[in-house]
Amino acid sequence: MQPLIRAASLRGFGALVTELGGDPARLLERFDIAADVLEHDDGLLSITAHDRMLDAAASALHCPDLGLRLAERQDLTILGPVARAVRTSATATEALDAAARFLFVHSPVLTIGVDDDPWGRRGVVALTYRKEVSESPYSPQAVELGLGVFYRVAVQLLGRPTGLRSVEIPHGPLSPVNRYLNFFSADVKFDRPVAALCVDARVLDSAFETADEEIRRAAVEHLAGAYADPAHSIATQICRMVSESLPGSIPSLSEVSRTLHLHPRTLQRRLVVVGTSFGQIVDDLRRDRAHRYITTTDLSFTQIADLVGFAEQATLSHAVRRWFGVSPRRLRHQARLSR
Repeated sequence: MQPLIRAASLRGFGALVTELGGDPARLLERFDIAADVLEHDDGLLSITAHDRMLDAAASALHCPDLGLRLAERQDLTILGPVARAVRTSATATEALDAAARFLFVHSPVLTIGVDDDPWGRRGVVALTYRKEVSESPYSPQAVELGLGVFYRVAVQLLGRPTGLRSVEIPHGPLSPVNRYLNFFSADVKFDRPVAALCVDARVLDSAFETADEEIRRAAVEHLAGAYADPAHSIATQICRMVSESLPGSIPSLSEVSRTLHLHPRTLQRRLVVVGTSFGQIVDDLRRDRAHRYITTTDLSFTQIADLVGFAEQATLSHAVRRWFGVSPRRLRHQARLSR
């Protein structure tokens, strides 16, 4: 199953595309996204389709700062039920902890964290923003959207300067550098290993005027009870183990069982309860990864076969026909026509 993201991430997208002279409905259709997705923040859509659409829209509409423009139309509320726990936290540290713990509600492949400053500056920390690229391809526009919203949320919550020292962006500038400097009001560094906002560490102790311990506790209890972190599910653990083995041989059910300290039959029973099987998990992982490599890269089919754990290209071809009803070459051709 492809990783998802809440439709709130596209808040303002339709209006922005229209203002730029584009047709949002045609873009949604092009990337197989339901036409009514822009109407409901809590709807879910493929994060890969979401990100590819942002990159394609920026290119087609000659709007290289589309991600930043979309960020200007969003705020903390795009996080839905997570926003209440963040907003009512006592300090920035507590808010970051809540956001990091429950960001999977917004999308399970996005994470934020606090790391050391990459430049070794005393009293500076890096607030990182990551997407798991083993699950969905890197997207420059989506990263700029995420970093932009991260910054705007910080300004919104602190109600004063954020102590931002620099911004780390993993790709080169898409727009004139002044566009970034004006947006973030800080130095911006490109082609960096990790997307991040580097801030004075003292900011993490900043108190929020919106703090309310009773509401925060209720919000956290609701999130913990209503949403199961997919990272803790048995199926996700198996998927991660299989994913980490690639390229290379797929671990057997017995090998996975030993790693999880379970009897193979016990593991099989647990998977039946959640409506899947070991073989189905492996097949789904191969299908999603093969589709991503075929449709978003120029890798040879022999290379892709190896990356998804097939010994021969012919095995990949048979599997792709079973999954998608066409050959790998035809699937790649169809994807390029839709761009």
